[in-house]
Amino acid sequence: MKIIFAPDSFKGNLTSLEVATAFEKGIKRVLPRAKCIKVPMADGGEGTVQSLVDGVGGKFIRKRVVGPAGNTVSARYGLLSDGKTAVIEMAEASGLPLVSGKNKNPLKTTTYGTGELILDAAKRGAEKIIIGIGGSATNDGGVGMAQAIGIRFLNKQGKVISDYGSGGMLKKIANIDNKKADPLLKKIKIIVACDVNNTLCGKSGASYVFAPQKGATPTMVRILDENLRHLGKVIKQSLRKDVTKLKGAGAAGGLGAGLVAFTGARMKSGIEIVIDATNICKHMENADLVITGEGRVDTQTAFGKTPSGIAKAARKYHIPTVVIGGGITDDANDVFAYGIDGLESACARDMSLEEAIKNSRKHLANAAERAIRLVLIGKKIAKKSFK
Repeated sequence: MKIIFAPDSFKGNLTSLEVATAFEKGIKRVLPRAKCIKVPMADGGEGTVQSLVDGVGGKFIRKRVVGPAGNTVSARYGLLSDGKTAVIEMAEASGLPLVSGKNKNPLKTTTYGTGELILDAAKRGAEKIIIGIGGSATNDGGVGMAQAIGIRFLNKQGKVISDYGSGGMLKKIANIDNKKADPLLKKIKIIVACDVNNTLCGKSGASYVFAPQKGATPTMVRILDENLRHLGKVIKQSLRKDVTKLKGAGAAGGLGAGLVAFTGARMKSGIEIVIDATNICKHMENADLVITGEGRVDTQTAFGKTPSGIAKAARKYHIPTVVIGGGITDDANDVFAYGIDGLESACARDMSLEEAIKNSRKHLANAAERAIRLVLIGKKIAKKSFK
């Protein structure tokens, strides 16, 4: 029996490779001769760099960059084994966990450090850069990122604005000069992992939806929204690009819009990017079962999350998919309508989160064993029904 393990990481607990290894241990108790293939997965958010380096091979690069509050932070990204593909999580350089207290202020935070990671990857020979843009502390429309790669923002007097790009600085911008952008970036394909449809401005835009969790008051939200709207107009005038109605432009405080406008990036579903990068579909040929999973399985699992993306890919090869979750909510059965064939919980009984995490490898191995035994029962029943 050929089984593919393609789980997401269990946030704050195990990497996707560690989860897959636990699944394999449980399966081997029942099917010691099964052919097990581990393909660590992610959906473009936290854990994407780790998953791709584990799954495809490569190395981590560490760099000191400007953090969201203007201080220096240590951030890492992945350079995959082909030497031509870099994987960046913007949260490493510009993420919410990097700010606290008075520094948690989207009027002042910047994506400059994310731009430094992009430029570093380019200088190391990357020809393709995958960027996950979840978990930002910023609302600067990607202006900080753009400054780091050489784009200049001018005020009404035609002078270069020296302040780091931030949500509060955007109102100063009157013109954009991209002539001094680093030429290396013209040769690079940038793909943005984005699974939200929020536009740049308005009630469903970056500021109103995401800025409050970054420390914005209602008054600040209105200012931030007005500033992003202003930025959109300047981008259209200076670069002849309209990002104001672009779906996903509001992701990461407008970084989605900035990457498209300033680097020519294109957006794509995070799980689809990882599926392509890992080439998991080549393993699905002649496979009998796919087991995936994530920390919490609920109705949202069906929309853009790793299990739903894996199930969609498996359906093309007529392979059943089982999802094992750290926890399963009452509405999780909704996922059956989206191609997921079975669910199993890692927790066989009620327990505290602390206990679940402490013994997570054992719980996941046991869950995988329970799941495969049910699959084998189904195969026996199916065999009988055709006699």
